[in-house]
Amino acid sequence: MPSLTAEPASSSEANTASAERASGRGAPPLGTTFQTPLWHKVAEKVITFMALSAIAAIVLIFLFIGREAVPMLWEADFAHEVNLRDLFFARQWNGYDEAVYIWQPVGSVPKYNVIPLFVGALKVTVLAMAMSVPIGIGAALFVALYAPRRVREVVKPVVELLAGIPSVVLGFFALMVVATWAQDLFGFRFRLNAVVAAIALSLTIVPVIFTIAEDALQAVPRSLSEAALALGARKYQVALRVVVPAALPGIAAGVVLGFGRAIGETMIVLMASGNAAMMEPTNLATSVRTVTATIAAELGEVAVGDPHWRVLFMLGVLLFAVTFVLNVIGDVAIRRLQKRLTAT
Repeated sequence: MPSLTAEPASSSEANTASAERASGRGAPPLGTTFQTPLWHKVAEKVITFMALSAIAAIVLIFLFIGREAVPMLWEADFAHEVNLRDLFFARQWNGYDEAVYIWQPVGSVPKYNVIPLFVGALKVTVLAMAMSVPIGIGAALFVALYAPRRVREVVKPVVELLAGIPSVVLGFFALMVVATWAQDLFGFRFRLNAVVAAIALSLTIVPVIFTIAEDALQAVPRSLSEAALALGARKYQVALRVVVPAALPGIAAGVVLGFGRAIGETMIVLMASGNAAMMEPTNLATSVRTVTATIAAELGEVAVGDPHWRVLFMLGVLLFAVTFVLNVIGDVAIRRLQKRLTAT
């Protein structure tokens, strides 16, 4: 008998609980009863550790470079051989008619002026960017807006494949092929010069700018271009006045990354620039020597702790600082541009 009276009661309670769960009134507060699975917590910890490891690696690299460079400020041997002012300002050395900027670390009187190295690096980088930006953005516009599907499926992977070619191969190509071709075409006095290095360097920058710019153009909502076409705009007007402005932050990000890739490249400029620290900023046909090529070529041939060793690490610190500042400026510019265009 008791079982006959208990069944309706339990059935009624079950129906009431079901109704409460369905309405949400009986559900426990979120995050109190349903706990996060253990593997979710482990994955979060692993991702956090990986992100912090990347930051820690950058900080440790900077500390290591700085530790080798900073002793130049108080070491007596360094002060005996190098005047800190001569690192950045011109000086009239014995045998010279006027004050000069000169990098000549080997000799009876070593000369460590770093300005010709930064001038050479900026000259090659600016030339390479002048070649790469129009080609990269133009190719991205063609592939994203004008190319038929079959052409797009061929052109895009081929351009992106350039990014996978080792820089030593591109440097060898510039040394053996591009240098001869450029000298025959332009009549350069020096076979290896800033133009040859910039041409080879642009082969590594174009895929970076192309890939990011093309992705940015493809991300623009199709409704914007369709609305412009519906209002009677021509296709080039849609491209230049609608799609490109909307994708401008992404395109600018590609340009910034391309600049960082260009100023940090070592092997191509080491093989194709001529490696002569000549202080001629306006002459593009002369050989140049960049900061990265100098560090790569000379660091293995100097004694640890030598003044030359300290100066090379100081070049690394300056290059790191310049790259960091340029990246920050580019990031701020992109954020402001994006905020202005999206009005957010």
